[in-house]
Formats: sequence, C-alpha cells, structure tokens
Amino acid sequence: MTRATTVRAVLAAAVLLVSVLITLTMSPRLGLDLQGGTRLVLQAKDSDTAKADRESTDRTLEVLRQRIDSLGVTEPTLTRSGEDRIIVELPDVQDPRKAAEVIGRTAQLSFHAVQGPAAQNDDRADAEGGNGPTLPDEQGRSLDLGPARLSGAGVKDATAAFDAQQGAGWTVSLDFHKKAGRDWTRLTGEAACHPVEDDRRRVAIVLDRQIISSPQVSPSVGCNVGLPSGSTQITGSFSADEARELALLIKGGALPLPVEIVEQRTVGPTLGAAAIDASARAALIGAAATALFITIVYRLFGALAAGALAAYGVISYAALVALGVTLTLPGLAGFVLAIGMAVDANVLVFERAREEHAQHPGRSLLSSLTAGFRNAWSAVADSNVTTLIAAGLLFFLGSGPVKGFGVTLAIGVLASMFSALVIARALTEIAARSRFVSDYRGINGIAAPGRVRTWLTRRDPQLMRSPRRWLLISTALIAVAVLGIVVRGVNLGVEFTGGRLVEYSTSRPVDVERARTALADAGFGDAEVTTAGAGDLSVRTGKLDNDGEHSLRAVLAKEGGKTTKVRDELIGPSLGDELRRNALIALGIAVLVQLAYLAIRFRWTFAVASVAALVHDVIILVGAFAWLGRTVDGIFLAALLTVIGYSVNDSVVVFDRVRELWAKARRVPLATVANRAVLQTVPRTLNTGMGALFILTALAVLGGDSLADFALALLIGICVGTYSSVLTAVPAALLLERSSKAPPPARKRAPGRRSGTKAARRDPLDNGARV
Repeated sequence: MTRATTVRAVLAAAVLLVSVLITLTMSPRLGLDLQGGTRLVLQAKDSDTAKADRESTDRTLEVLRQRIDSLGVTEPTLTRSGEDRIIVELPDVQDPRKAAEVIGRTAQLSFHAVQGPAAQNDDRADAEGGNGPTLPDEQGRSLDLGPARLSGAGVKDATAAFDAQQGAGWTVSLDFHKKAGRDWTRLTGEAACHPVEDDRRRVAIVLDRQIISSPQVSPSVGCNVGLPSGSTQITGSFSADEARELALLIKGGALPLPVEIVEQRTVGPTLGAAAIDASARAALIGAAATALFITIVYRLFGALAAGALAAYGVISYAALVALGVTLTLPGLAGFVLAIGMAVDANVLVFERAREEHAQHPGRSLLSSLTAGFRNAWSAVADSNVTTLIAAGLLFFLGSGPVKGFGVTLAIGVLASMFSALVIARALTEIAARSRFVSDYRGINGIAAPGRVRTWLTRRDPQLMRSPRRWLLISTALIAVAVLGIVVRGVNLGVEFTGGRLVEYSTSRPVDVERARTALADAGFGDAEVTTAGAGDLSVRTGKLDNDGEHSLRAVLAKEGGKTTKVRDELIGPSLGDELRRNALIALGIAVLVQLAYLAIRFRWTFAVASVAALVHDVIILVGAFAWLGRTVDGIFLAALLTVIGYSVNDSVVVFDRVRELWAKARRVPLATVANRAVLQTVPRTLNTGMGALFILTALAVLGGDSLADFALALLIGICVGTYSSVLTAVPAALLLERSSKAPPPARKRAPGRRSGTKAARRDPLDNGARV
C-alpha cells in the first residue's frame, strides 16, 4: 500500500473505533416528540415598569426555572430563544394544564397592609398613594387592601418545612433582601399595632390579583417593632403540598415581565416510541435495499461502498450523541434520508472511474480509480456545499424540531463525505491492488461501463436538440401546479395559521360525522374533525385553552370510550403569522444563496438556470400537495428546503461536466457539449436517485403517519428535481447562453501534457465507451 492509502486506512479505523465506543457507552438525547412530553414557547411582554429585552428575559427564565423545578419533572429544559422568548421542555408531562397554571401566574407579587373587611359592593382599583384593591382572601371574605408596600422582587428565599418542635406543622419561612427586609419589618410593625384577631393585623400576599395568603402578625410582635427579615414564618393548617406551593409562589412569583404561551406541543409516549420503531425499520430496510442496489450495479466496489455506508451510519450516529444533539422526529427522518444520499459521492467516483477506464483501456484499475476520485472531487464538493446551505437555512430559520432536522442533515453530509472519500477510498484502493480483482472485469464493477452507459452510447439520443420543447413541458407542469394552488388552495397547518390541533386515540371506533356533531352540540362548532391514522381522530380548532381541550376530550370520551391524547399542538396567532413569514423568508434566502454560490462557482447563466429549475421544483411540490389536500407545515418546509438542496445538487453535477467538456472543446456548439454532458451524468443521476428512493419509499410505507407526508414530499421533490436538473436547467442555460456574449470557460491544462500530442488531438467529447 502507498503511504496515502495507509493513512486513510488508519484514520478510518480510528474514527470508526471511537464511534463504536461512543455508540455503546452513550445514549442519544431524544426530543419530546420521540420520548413524549410537553413543549411550551413563552413570549415575554413589555410591562409598565420593564421592557422585554435580553436581560429581563433571562431574569424571567430563572424565575420560571424555580417554578418548574417544583413540578418534579425529570430533567426539564429551559432556554431563551431570541430577545423575548423562552422555550420550556417538560419530558413525560402529558397534561400541560398544571404546568401552564404554575407558569402562567405572571403578575407581580406584592405585599399589602389590610385595611379591614370590604364595604358592600366596594370594588376599588389600585391607586398608588391611595386605597389598594379589594380582593377575596383564602376563606372568600373580601378585604380592603392598602397600596403595595413591598414587591416580590425583594424576596430572597422562601422555603417550606415541617416544624415538629413547635407543633406548628408545615410552615413557610421568608427571607428578604436588605432594603426589602426593612420594608417588611415596617409593614409588620404597623400591622402589629392593631388588636389580635383584627383583620388589620394581617398582611396580604397578592399574586395575579389573588390573595394567596394573609397571615396575622403574631401576638408576640410589638407595635412598630415588626418582624426582622430571615426569621419570618407563616404558619397555618398547611398540607405539605400547600406549603411547598405557597413557598414556590412567593419565591418565584416576582416575574420581571409577564409572559404569554404562544406555542404548546404535547406528544404521547406511545406515539414517540412508535415513530422510533417505524423509523428504525425504515432505516434498516431502506439501507439494505440501497446496499443491495449499489452492490448489483458496482459489484465488489459497490459491496465495499455498502460497508462504508454502514460505517457512515455508526459515525454519524456517534457524532449526534457526542455533540449532544437533540434527536427529533424530523431529525430521525433526516438521519435515515442521509443514508440514501450518502451513496452519492461513491456513485460519482465510480462513474468517473468507469469513464477513465473506458477512455484508457490499458490503464490499471488502481489508476482509473484514483483518477475517478480526483475528477469527481469538484462535483462532490459543490453538491455537498449546496446541501449544507440548505441544512444551515433549516437551522437558522426553522423552529422547534425543524432545527434538529437541519443539524442532523448537516452532520450526515459531513459524515457521508468522510465515509466516501476516506473509508470507501481506502477499501477500494486496497482491493484494486489485488491481481484477481483487477483481472476479472465482472467482479470489480469498474472495468465494465454499465448497462445504462452502454445503452446511451449506442443510442446517443439528442436530448438538447430542441431545448424549448423541454421548457414548454416544464411550463405546462408549473401551470398544473399553480391551478391546484388556486383551485384547491394550500392547506396550511396550524403551525402557520395559529389555533390548536389535537389527535386522540379512542378505545372504540368513532364515526367522524358523529364526533363532529357531538362536538358542535357541545359548543365546539368550529372544530374540524378528521381521521388520523388507524382509527384515531384529529380535531383542529381556532382558539382553545387547556380547560377547553379537557372539555372537548370529555365529549369524545362519551362517543369513543377511553380517550387518550396522542398529540397536541397549540400555536398563537402572532406566532403563526411569524412562522409563515419566516417560511417565505427561508425560501427566498435559499434561492438567493444558491444563486450567489452557483454564480461564483459557475457562470451566471448556469446559476440562473439552476435557480429556475429549483423554483420549478418548489412550485410543483406545493401544487402537488394542494391537489392531494395534504398539510403544508413546518415538516413540509424542511422537506421543501431539502428538495432545493437536492435539486441544486443534481444541477451542479451536470453543469460541472458541461464546464469540463466545454473547456476542452471551445469551438464545439454548446448544445452538443451539453447533450454529451447530460448523457455522461445520467448514470450517476439515476443511481443516486434510486438510492434515495429506496430509503424514502421505506419511510413512506413503514414510517407511520408522522413521517408519511415528509417522505411523500421528498419522493415527489426528488423525482421532479431529477427531471428538472436535466430537462429544465440545461435547456434554460442553453437559451441564456445564446443571448450571452461571455466566452467559453478556459481549459485547465493537465500537468505534463503539451498541446499537439496525440492525446490532445483526440475528440474531446469522446468518452471512450465502446460496445
């Protein structure tokens, strides 16, 4: 072996060994849509005294963290998103009402002097410097309160404890910051000036315009003496839960800003487990079909590439685990999809190696393989960069699980390049040195041109003779798609429109019409009821709070017996507008970024043609979903941006070959050059597409309802993208070049080759294939 091959083999073995160790010793971090739980997105609002900025949002997050810790949720996650949003993830929480109730208590905590029982029908409002509010106490009696003397921001700590020595039972101890402690002493000292059992001897603790406690100052406290901070203890007939909740509300009740729940998602654990099982089956079957396919097409080298594909799966999974990436349902689908896309680099290399071997029959198998890796590098790099651009856009412009898909896709692309350019290359170079492999053409898979290439060489179809014909067909397809968008309309998901979508599983089948009638009779007239999977019901409504959802579920339980919530999505109208706007921005940026990258790497005509092809793909995919009545949501957006990356990927491979051949034959008509480039890249396009289709078909059939639309969108997108990269992008580039006066690309002279040699005088468009 050469030194380079040895280095690749050692590097591949080391990375694979580390990946196996990580896989065996570390567990993946599952998102809530896979392990079950509730995800809340809170938005901080400007108040009279504070503005929603990064600093105040961080303080609000810490207060919320203290509140949520009291719920006993295992490993809750709270993170700030942007300037004014907080994301709360609560694993295993299936009923978000309790969490929302604790989180939703957002008013400022305040301490008031009690002026006495309220007069009849007295409902005075807050007035600083005058009388305070009139509110009911714990027993329901209305009390007149003085102005707020102390805010909850002054509370340093509040703890619940059981006082066994004094026999007071469960108590709540308060500790204040320095200045607030002096205010507390003054407040309790004034209250102590009133007789025992007088309401005015009480101190009211108010949260969200509710008196959560109004303890009397102890008879042992003297007038104007008050209680010192750090030794204040609230006693009463508290249970353990009541004492803990009171301590929690006092300690965490002082939110710097009020917050609003703008998004709420709940996923049942059974749905997550089913999604994992379905995705695992789809991955195994799809990967096995892909491995079998490339083994049949490329024989021994295909089998070695399949081994590298298995190594890719281990490496990419280990990278996800080691980096602590949260694996979501779309991310899991992205991991499975990347398996199919990982064969692309191998296919590019093997097809170039076949061409090299056909052009130079006397060249050794190892030399042809090395030339294949060298000549395919440009297309491999450009195609993977375009996919990374799509993944980056998904991460920065997507939301929630879509971000996970972007991260997974990016890691998959990098891992696939390593597996193809390091692992597969090391394996194939070692095999190519074997005399047995080199001598038997039917074994290695490189020495023979392949059936598709042989058929194309024999037929030599002139696909680019009339480019306008293909553009007319593409225009007709776009017209059909636009007609579907206009006639049927786009069924935007609740993620983009706002509202609530809940899926239920019932113990006995429920007719959709019967469920719709029952809900309408119960006051849910705007509820849209459809089937969701095997007998489940999906209910979509406008504004519906958690109590309303509980009542809705009770109505369905009367019809279908035991009713279990499988999935719950609540999106506020403002967030829905924002997500819809961000989706359009993401598409626009995707188009512009791809245009800029292609214009830099290629000619502006090629860049415009490629972008025209991807816009063609986007319109057709949206139109297809409109005709089929499928939901367009965030997961569809992830599929759409992936299709954009895939479409540009295919166009890059074709235009890379056009540029190469045109530079060698500057005087040959561009239509002839483009036709030859298309014919030479068709085997790669078909073989790569087949690898992805095996995976996506497995996802569509075996992935369950959660992934069905995602897989369908990618199936349609890849088929349309394969067509457009050849029969839309190339014809468009030909027409643009006719109006362009730019010269052909300069030829890159190979090292050591001089003009005038026999090799230089050979037909530059001849691929050397013979039948």
